[in-house]
Amino acid sequence: MPAFAGGLTVAHAQVGGQSVFSSLNLPPAAYLAGVGGMSVSGRTADPNMLYGNPALLNADMDGRLALSYGGYLGDIKQSTAAYVRNSAKLGRWGFGLSYLSYGDFDMYDPAGNPMGKFSVNDYHLSLSNAHEVGPFTMGATARFAVAGIAGNHSLATLLDVGSVFKHPEKDWTVGLAVKNLGYQVKPFDGSSREPLPFDVQLGTSIKPEHMPVRFTITAHHLQQFDIVYLDTLQSRTQSLDGTTKVPKKSVGDKIARHFTVGGELLLGKGFNIRVSYNHMRRRELRLDNTSGGAGLAFGGMLRLGAYQFEYTRAMYHVSGGANYITLTRNVDELFGKKD
Repeated sequence: MPAFAGGLTVAHAQVGGQSVFSSLNLPPAAYLAGVGGMSVSGRTADPNMLYGNPALLNADMDGRLALSYGGYLGDIKQSTAAYVRNSAKLGRWGFGLSYLSYGDFDMYDPAGNPMGKFSVNDYHLSLSNAHEVGPFTMGATARFAVAGIAGNHSLATLLDVGSVFKHPEKDWTVGLAVKNLGYQVKPFDGSSREPLPFDVQLGTSIKPEHMPVRFTITAHHLQQFDIVYLDTLQSRTQSLDGTTKVPKKSVGDKIARHFTVGGELLLGKGFNIRVSYNHMRRRELRLDNTSGGAGLAFGGMLRLGAYQFEYTRAMYHVSGGANYITLTRNVDELFGKKD
């Protein structure tokens, strides 16, 4: 779940508080945000897909640089850069750098006297490699993550591994990724080591023949069936007859929280529209009396010449959502580079 979710005290309890570096779960670019917040099967020309599944690196990404910006609630902002280049002998390489700023906060001493301001931020540096073997692509991403709070830093090394099957004739892909395998090398001062946001994801993307649409469905947290957390103290309700009702977990909700679904309307090669739904986000960030559209996302892509623009509006809470913008261009063409 989003790293900032714990600050929304009016929302239902979240799964995301069970690990450090939860910012790794945030979609860093417009396409990933627009298809539900994650995708292990979306074979596009966007280099940012190395964050979804390293096995999604493909020839359409070669030489392309993608710059992305995400604006969340409050002063939380994320900037990401990703670049892909192919090598004749060592496979296809992807490079990514993501920076997340939570903004500046007021600092006080124990007596309540102001001591200026401090910042909170995360950095993720990624190096990916992928190799194609027939209809299959195998890939891995090594990642170095740094989190800082007022000069106190935590460090972690992580690994994503994945595979993608692309049908040789149909527009159909299936992807599997094991994400955030790793170790917190240095915990925050005064804290012990904590688990990282490990996730196993399986998904598929398919474009039915003769239809201008593509569907994407992704299952996440497959390593754990029950990802529902209910705070029974805050979620208790009392009926008119004085009976206290305690919320219960249903099998249907347990299953539904594992899935995100997205659809793209393909209006030619240079324009499409996207919409998606993330059930876990909706259930965890809704209020008791309204969801405020939480879990929904919509956006699109527009290609103008050599440039590709993408935008997504993702709803997180009744108080607002996140805006993602991605600009992609083949920079190798600008400098006349060749493999």
